[in-house]
Amino acid sequence: MTRIISRFSEISDGYDLAYVDLWGCMHNGVRAFPDAVATMQAFRASGGRVVLVTNAPRPRADVERQVAHFGIPDDAWDVVATSGDAARLALFRGVVGSKVYFMGEERDLTFLAPLKIVDNPVEIQRVPLAEAEGIVCCGPFDSHADPDVNRPDFLYAKQKGLKLLCANPDVVVDRGETREWCAGALAALYTEMGGESLYFGKPHPPIYDLARKRYDALPDAKPDPRIIAIGDGIRTDILGALGEGIDSLMITGGLAARETGTHTQPDAEMLNAYIQKEKIEPTHAIGYLR
Repeated sequence: MTRIISRFSEISDGYDLAYVDLWGCMHNGVRAFPDAVATMQAFRASGGRVVLVTNAPRPRADVERQVAHFGIPDDAWDVVATSGDAARLALFRGVVGSKVYFMGEERDLTFLAPLKIVDNPVEIQRVPLAEAEGIVCCGPFDSHADPDVNRPDFLYAKQKGLKLLCANPDVVVDRGETREWCAGALAALYTEMGGESLYFGKPHPPIYDLARKRYDALPDAKPDPRIIAIGDGIRTDILGALGEGIDSLMITGGLAARETGTHTQPDAEMLNAYIQKEKIEPTHAIGYLR
């Protein structure tokens, strides 16, 4: 049964490594949560290590700059693993061909920047859909538009047998008080229509493999660390933790704040009902990371 805790320090001694989600956990898409920052600083000061594991569809250097802009200092984390990094490795190995139709905002175009760490990388060309061998989806063109606006293009792509590389499995995020669609919503639609979508972020294994490699490269990494995954997405962070066989701490005040009745802490009965509905059970739960 999920244990509701008041502070991460109640359980932190039991872990060497935390895989920590960003959006909804460390920041709200606009600015950092001070309590979350202080909590990770304290965990690291006690010897714990923090890998920021995010479904952001961008290279880690972009995310590092972004978190600094939001007010998350360097001493609150050790290394970053992004869905974008995991997906880029696959892209330059040719999983969707060399001529790709790109979906996303202009800021996401760094996803297509050449990747030198792959042996004999495929040369990627951005082309119109009619010329494409595959689709790279970093997100919708308009994050506020219903994903259904893509049905005509997706029908054409499915008929051509194009695979869709999803660089961010998140379906929605909350930017401040505004909910926005993510690449995961488009990939789900494409799959529903009979197309093939390829996923690399949470809850899928590639991003966890990358996170562990990045931890193992730290100078004081332990060979068999005790790991906890922290995040607000029950179908990404928590389901991913279950798949990896590691403990989890669900931040109920994020995406599921309404469903769990969270103000400062989740309502126990509503949380239990939500868990039963989703059939995904976190090890621990807390309203906000503190």
